[in-house]
Amino acid sequence: MTLSNAEFSSTTFSGFAWFGGAAFSGDTTFGGVTFSSDAGFSRARFSGPAWFGGAAFYGPGEFYETTFSSPAVFEGATFSSDADFRKAAFSDEAEFRRVTFSGPAVFDGATFSSDANFHEAVFETAAHVGPLVCQGALDLRGARFNSPVTIQAAATHLEGQRTRWDSIAALRLRYATVDLSDAVFECPLTIVTQTAHFTAPGGAVLAEGQLVGSDPGARVASLRGADAAHLLLHNVDLSACLLSGTVHLDQLRLEGECPLAPAPSGLRRRGLFVVRWTARRTLIEEQHWRARRGCSGWAAAPDGTEVIGPAGLAPVYRQLRKSFEDGKNEPDAVDFYYGEMEMRRHDRNRPIAERALLALYWAVSGYGLRASRALVWLLGAMAATVLVMMLWGLPLNDPKTATTGRLRSHLIW
Repeated sequence: MTLSNAEFSSTTFSGFAWFGGAAFSGDTTFGGVTFSSDAGFSRARFSGPAWFGGAAFYGPGEFYETTFSSPAVFEGATFSSDADFRKAAFSDEAEFRRVTFSGPAVFDGATFSSDANFHEAVFETAAHVGPLVCQGALDLRGARFNSPVTIQAAATHLEGQRTRWDSIAALRLRYATVDLSDAVFECPLTIVTQTAHFTAPGGAVLAEGQLVGSDPGARVASLRGADAAHLLLHNVDLSACLLSGTVHLDQLRLEGECPLAPAPSGLRRRGLFVVRWTARRTLIEEQHWRARRGCSGWAAAPDGTEVIGPAGLAPVYRQLRKSFEDGKNEPDAVDFYYGEMEMRRHDRNRPIAERALLALYWAVSGYGLRASRALVWLLGAMAATVLVMMLWGLPLNDPKTATTGRLRSHLIW
């Protein structure tokens, strides 16, 4: 069946609506349509734009292996039962803005060649979303998840600003850079890098297209404004993560490899001087602040990113140190102690006497964490003491014993 410029706006289908295998050319409009029973679009092909905005699906909406060659718009649609998009292929943008999924939202094996927009969507009972592949951004901004859910996705970005997670959730991601600014976690949320490839229904490995070749690890770009009390990160890159402004950062749990931005090592220029930086893990915000001060080797802040000063970064380092210490990981917590002391030393709002004392503490021993620096000072002090003793403290010749005075003899008769 081939349909050209099909127009079904505001139509009501009282029974089973079957368009399985149909080919739609030109604009196809199902805007405001009511499907009282099953709506079958399995293996259908939409060559032109497909409009389902405001449609109401009271029965299962079946889009199994459906192909959308142009934009697919489901904005404001309601799925009261199953929404089945297994192995669906979206060659252009996919718009699911403000869609309500009251039943399962099944996107197993779905592929998006561009962005997938779920802005302000509501997932009432969806237990699994994916695994899916998105060559662009998976946009979940303002979305709400009311039940336990696992999201499996390979995407370039996952936009999770202002999302709300009312139950336990897990994000298993590949390639994705995650932004969870101002997100709300009512229950534990886990973000994990999926090391193995995702598999589609039937066991076939999902083709990742243009994503192949880049680093498959997941990265977090920002947690500003979020409450990290229920957040667990496993094998997630935090080297570019903005952490200032995160609530309960001391309760953040990090497992596996979660690298932060390394400080530049070796000799570096600082204004008119050349200084030697020691290797340690740093916040990307400290990198931004030092780069703005003209220090070479540090990462500059991207355009539009607020640069936080030492007064705002010292508490962040302190909370991270507490998080590591509470997890019995004292050896890795020392970098955050060093960072906290550095920020306090550079904080011009602190008394000058305190800053001078911290500067002396830094110069002598690196806040008690640089043994080589303390050893150099010890050897220098010993050498200076020996030199002083040689110049002024020791005589050139041994003194000779001599007796002075007059000896008087008395005769006793």
